[in-house]
Amino acid sequence: MLLRSTITCPHCSVAKMEIMPTDACQFFYECTGCGTTLKPKSGDCCVFCSYGSVPCPPIQAERSGESGGTSCCATR
Repeated sequence: MLLRSTITCPHCSVAKMEIMPTDACQFFYECTGCGTTLKPKSGDCCVFCSYGSVPCPPIQAERSGESGGTSCCATR
């Protein structure tokens, strides 16, 4: 499971590596370049799935066939 993802702002293209939470989805992210608050795109559960280089841990687990744990992505 990868816990680091590089978020790239779609407004100013600033990219920053962040550590993803493993117990919750991150719904908002403030760009360190332009200050824009990013929100997930329609159909995505969190900002990492929308703007990150690696999807969030629950989506990674789902794609690899792992089960268990509460997923914030279950309602997407």
